[in-house]
Amino acid sequence: MHIALLPLDERPVNTRLPADVAAIAGARLSLPDAGLLPSMRIPGKAGPLGDWLLGQDVDAAVVCVETLVHGGLIPSRTSADDTLTALDRLGVLRELRRARPGLPVAAVSLVTRASDSYHGDEEPPYWPRFGRELHAYGGLLHRAHLADVTGGEPPADELTGRIPAEVRADFELRRLRNHVVNLEALRLLAEGVVDPLLITADDTAVHSAGSAEQGWLRHWARALDPAGTLLMYPGADEVGAVLVARALAARHGRPIRISVVSGDPAGLDVVAAFENLPAGAGARRQILAAGAQVAAAGEDADVALVLHTPDPARTDWFGNPPGPDPAAVAATVRAVRESGVPVALADVRHTNGGDPELIAALRAEGLVDGLVAYGGWNTAGNTIGSVVAAAVATVVGAREHTLDRTAARRLLLHRLTEDYGYQAVVRATGPDAAMARERLQPILHGFDPGWTIEDVTFPWNRSFEIDFTLVRRGGPHDR
Repeated sequence: MHIALLPLDERPVNTRLPADVAAIAGARLSLPDAGLLPSMRIPGKAGPLGDWLLGQDVDAAVVCVETLVHGGLIPSRTSADDTLTALDRLGVLRELRRARPGLPVAAVSLVTRASDSYHGDEEPPYWPRFGRELHAYGGLLHRAHLADVTGGEPPADELTGRIPAEVRADFELRRLRNHVVNLEALRLLAEGVVDPLLITADDTAVHSAGSAEQGWLRHWARALDPAGTLLMYPGADEVGAVLVARALAARHGRPIRISVVSGDPAGLDVVAAFENLPAGAGARRQILAAGAQVAAAGEDADVALVLHTPDPARTDWFGNPPGPDPAAVAATVRAVRESGVPVALADVRHTNGGDPELIAALRAEGLVDGLVAYGGWNTAGNTIGSVVAAAVATVVGAREHTLDRTAARRLLLHRLTEDYGYQAVVRATGPDAAMARERLQPILHGFDPGWTIEDVTFPWNRSFEIDFTLVRRGGPHDR
């Protein structure tokens, strides 16, 4: 199978990860040339990217709307593109449907985030001064809207005077433009131009500007009642991989059933940091987004998605480091051990890194090598979606006799080394590339001495994330 992906941006999680998922099932992924893609804040070439998409001779297409419309994720938050320009670029999808009426086209469009921080690397220029206030202002407006609907008292407004009017106007006009794009994407779903449409929430909260906008989009989804599939849930960087897996599952045609399991069932009701949906509900939507079915309790499943559920304290390896939790670890290990079917493990206990105590306990019982997939990076949605995508690709590959076991092993080892080894252990030491490789190599060898790490880099020139290539000793490079 040959799939074209217009990715969310140029980072490895949006390019390498989807390609790795496709490779597991023996499929091929085409991406635009690097010169067309964005470079952090520098937008990709939106017009040529649309032309690239129209020129692909493939079996399925996966399109990230932010890249098609603005040239990438960060440009969707920072560009000065007007609404009509954005909608005109989105019209490429109608051209694609006319040119290739039978081509499956899956799309994802994001609800613009309002980061609860003063970090301005990915935001408009005023974020270092007013970022947290703008995040809180979105929550204030959401609560005021809910009060309007219910007839309740609106919350006291202590924020408007703390944010200059021109800053509020600029930010809200950007949000309005992007909300109109999301509405138009919903129209494309209703017209049958795309199917499915995922509208995911990047870095959000229960009460936030993004959650309010999702509510308005749900209203129009009910009103339009599109025949195609619409899913809304927290996530962003994992969606390309999820939709690649969905294309594989659709081509395969047979149902893939995945159960959602936790050693602590109550943990499935916890809303993880940076999200607006309980972990269990998010997991079920990720399974549906990947083209699989959710197996109910007691039903046969092809794979058990075991969640190491979120710590209610919202611990975070990048700012609120956790302490050990032996009871939570023991419960998850028991769920893995007693699953009865192959396990895909989503470690969402702590944000921005896997749980070292869990990895140690799994290794002590010899349970790591038997995992179908593992993830523990960034947000819960990022982790769950990437794990589900790898699991679906593995089932498809096994059934179609196209399974590339080396590719599956490589992705499992990469995520163990990066999500546990780098994010939870090495990153805090502030390494450069050479030091990171030196410290990660023994961690990798602890899982499998037959592989080595090469080409270590830091995407976007920051320590928050890392990229590297795993090479099997004595074997060819496989990038």
